[in-house]
Amino acid sequence: MARVVRARRVPDTAPIGAINITPLIDVMLVLLVVIIIAIPIASHEVPVDLPSGPSTVTEQLPPAVLVIDRQGALTWNGEAVPDAALPDRLAALQQSGATLHLQTDPEARYERFDGILAVVKRAGITRLGFVGNRPLED
Repeated sequence: MARVVRARRVPDTAPIGAINITPLIDVMLVLLVVIIIAIPIASHEVPVDLPSGPSTVTEQLPPAVLVIDRQGALTWNGEAVPDAALPDRLAALQQSGATLHLQTDPEARYERFDGILAVVKRAGITRLGFVGNRPLED
């Protein structure tokens, strides 16, 4: 006759001596992902041409004022100007070395402002000021 051997379960009362490192690995992987994402943001830089040394220009030309009104129409020093004539005026301004002041109505469409700013950049204007941008009042 064959004897049937039954395994008896012995209650495991001894404490576990090993540390569960799975949560530690999870935290380390999350920190690694955060660092990988944050490094490009921290190293991003915007090139800005700042003047160096004392100013050599003694006579300042009056700035040209380009205004974008609520409907998107342009005025150059108070005179209405069509979009086609703007690059020529900007080229003449760039050659003279004068400053351009850009003033936009708060109700004007952003797309219009962005398009005009692209035309100004293509013309090579480096002396540009924005009129009407005040810090927020407390």
